[in-house]
Amino acid sequence: MSQLTPQQALKHYFGYDRFRLGQEQIIQAALQQKDLLVIMPTGGGKSICFQLPALLKSGLTLVVSPLIALMQDQVSALVNNGIGATFLNSTLGSSDRQKREAAILRGEIKLLYVAPERLVSESFLGFLDQVKLTIGLSAFAIDEAHCVSEWGHDFRPDYRQLRQLRDRYPQVPILALTATATERVRQDILAQLNLRSPQIHISSFNRPNLYYEVLTKQGDKQAYKMLLSQIRKTPGSVIVYCLSRKRVDEIAMKLEMDKIAALPYHAGLDAETRSSNQERFIRDDVRVIVATVAFGMGINKPDVRLVVHYDLPRNIEGYYQESGRAGRDSEPAQCTLFFGLGDIRTIEFMIDQKLDPQTGEALEQEQRISRQQLRQVIDYAEATECRRTIQLGYFGEMFAGNCGSCDNCRNPQPMEDYTIDAQKFLSCIARTKERFGMSYIIDILRGSKDKKITERGHENLTTYGIGKDKTMEAWRNLGRSLLHQGLLEQTVDGYSILKLNERSWEVMQKQRPVMIATKKQPTDTSTNSVTASNREDAEMLLDKLRSLRKKIADHEKVAPYIVFPESTLKLLSQQQPTNKAEMLKISGVGDRKLAQYGDEFIKLIQEFKQKFKKDSQPDQDDESVALLPTDTRMQTFSLFIEGLSIDQIAQKRELKATTIWTHLAELIENGKSLETERIISADAKAEISVALEAIGDSVLKSIYEQLKEKYSYGEIRLVRAIRQRSKSIPLSGEMLDFLAPK
Repeated sequence: MSQLTPQQALKHYFGYDRFRLGQEQIIQAALQQKDLLVIMPTGGGKSICFQLPALLKSGLTLVVSPLIALMQDQVSALVNNGIGATFLNSTLGSSDRQKREAAILRGEIKLLYVAPERLVSESFLGFLDQVKLTIGLSAFAIDEAHCVSEWGHDFRPDYRQLRQLRDRYPQVPILALTATATERVRQDILAQLNLRSPQIHISSFNRPNLYYEVLTKQGDKQAYKMLLSQIRKTPGSVIVYCLSRKRVDEIAMKLEMDKIAALPYHAGLDAETRSSNQERFIRDDVRVIVATVAFGMGINKPDVRLVVHYDLPRNIEGYYQESGRAGRDSEPAQCTLFFGLGDIRTIEFMIDQKLDPQTGEALEQEQRISRQQLRQVIDYAEATECRRTIQLGYFGEMFAGNCGSCDNCRNPQPMEDYTIDAQKFLSCIARTKERFGMSYIIDILRGSKDKKITERGHENLTTYGIGKDKTMEAWRNLGRSLLHQGLLEQTVDGYSILKLNERSWEVMQKQRPVMIATKKQPTDTSTNSVTASNREDAEMLLDKLRSLRKKIADHEKVAPYIVFPESTLKLLSQQQPTNKAEMLKISGVGDRKLAQYGDEFIKLIQEFKQKFKKDSQPDQDDESVALLPTDTRMQTFSLFIEGLSIDQIAQKRELKATTIWTHLAELIENGKSLETERIISADAKAEISVALEAIGDSVLKSIYEQLKEKYSYGEIRLVRAIRQRSKSIPLSGEMLDFLAPK
């Protein structure tokens, strides 16, 4: 058993100075041999909650993981941190498996990852008996525990067999962990795993670093154009989810044709190709993976900056899980959902295919629940309320106020007082004894003469026909908003029966007003920028650090983030440590990582700082250079006058093309003369100039959108620089020619 404290082990093995919210309490409970149910959102640090106790306790911790790729990924990260970990799965030959089993029995392994199918086999259970007698079993960790429940979005029947662990090893504590679980799923997990007096930890489901938006798609061409625009504006890795394999292949091929490195992932590909494509994405060999929802359950790639659902997801829980694969490193990321009416028909067709394999008859209960879940997704897509409020409300968590990080909150629609209409709606539910769904209530309010209403005598209710002045859609929008605001509830059994709660009665008793945003007009432009520019020196160093990380990762055949996460690289670029003592203070740098990589990264930082210091000395013979804080722009300038293109300069200097455009713009502002005709036409200059004159040049995004994304930010920035320079010096004939509107 380790003599380190949890705090010391956290820094020693994982490089972190402090625990995240909730981690320390969970770890202490695990060290006290308690059963645990941990609901913690993606990126919240669930893995450390069972990995760190495993290092501090004697014996072996067995981790149940649903996917081979996931267990291999986690084992690679642990081994890289100097931790004894391994997996046993179908990818191993007999000899390799025997070697790993021998290492386990010698006590060299602290964490063993297996799939549920292997775990419940008699041969493996026999091996576990041997482990228990030889070195002891410290805990069972059930990762992705929502797979236990048939009410979960990734139900795996084999997970149901895991209750055998409690029967066979009653004294070994069980830790069940998942990122997503409604109340119903949580209760199912407790029952199916037979947890004893468990300590239940439920973190907030809120992911404040994620920006959510819904964009309306009106056809394949327009949808692809939106996708291409999103990807080009996003630095970093991207996941695109589609409903069908055919759509996945089409989108991946189109992106490749548009010179964006992308790969497909779906069940129609052979196992080797799927594994290779996922591996190349994780290792940053390609930037975009286009996939069906079969991709990525538990994928441990922390630096995904954008997740796009090209088609409508099937349910809110699945959408939360899939979109949550963005920004696991807690850095800003974006989640975009494309919404088109055609998706609804596609999903409805899929629901109709839910048939009993034995009889061929419809599985009516499953179909009913799936249709209710689809209705909830549509309500989410069409909502005018805060997207975060809707998502968190689905999991039973209240969120009040403007989140400031979704399209509806950043672009709020005018609010209207709907209190009287809400009272009518809720009163009708009360008068029908809370026994019906939304469509039936709306039919009563609008005075429908449907036979089902007259048979029940509901045409005699005081609320019958009092809502004839509003359309079916207007009433549905009101009902949807009441649900989203927590002023009304509905059953989750597939029937969607509306139920009143305490807040409903407050509305009816005039104790609570109801304000609803008017319907938002469709938009096809993103309102969010998920990244902010760092100071240029830090950004240049960050690019070099990434290159070094990729080189090391390729040599060691691991994903780049296993060497160092993106957050650690950013801290290194900002704080620029030049010795091991300074580097050890960086979050994410532990003793093991320092010993492995410290020398290489410190050497790079030292060389960069030395060069930066030298380059930042002004040339006393050139007044214009003295205006520049560094020589980096002058390096760009020299290559430009040699005749290199923007892309060639970027490649040669290992910088982004956008950075080169910025250099050229700043050179112009500081008095350098550039032959810009070879990188931007006179017509383009004139058109951009007119837009700058009409809108102003303080917000480039407005210009970019005004010009319908015809020109890049770099081109706009360059023309703005020429205009600004013209205000301080007499204009040349060439400048006057293109600045004059045509």
